[in-house]
Amino acid sequence: MSHASRIANGVLLLLGLATGACAPPPPPGAVFVERRPPEDRVEVVGVAPGPAYVWVGGFWRWSGRDYNWVPGRWAVPERGYRRWAPGRWRHSRGGWFYVEGRWR
Repeated sequence: MSHASRIANGVLLLLGLATGACAPPPPPGAVFVERRPPEDRVEVVGVAPGPAYVWVGGFWRWSGRDYNWVPGRWAVPERGYRRWAPGRWRHSRGGWFYVEGRWR
C-alpha cells in the first residue's frame, strides 16, 4: 500500500469516527432539561383488548419543573403502520431532550 493510500484510509477512518460520534440534532422546538430523566419504570403489560392492539410503553414527560410518568397503554396503530417505535430521551450540549415515539 502506498503512502498516499495509507493517508487516504486514515482520513476516511477519522471521518467515519467523527460522523458516528455525532448525535442527530434535536427536533425543532425541543425543550432542554439539565437533569437526566429517571430510569424507565417497569410496567405490567396485561392482555391486549383485541388482536389489532399494540402496546405503547410509558415514558417520562418534563412538566417544566419535574419529570412525570406517563403510563403505557394499548393502542390501535395508525392506518398503514404495524408497530410503535418508542420515544427516548437524548443528551446533547444543551442538555436532555425528548424525541417523540412514532408509528412504523
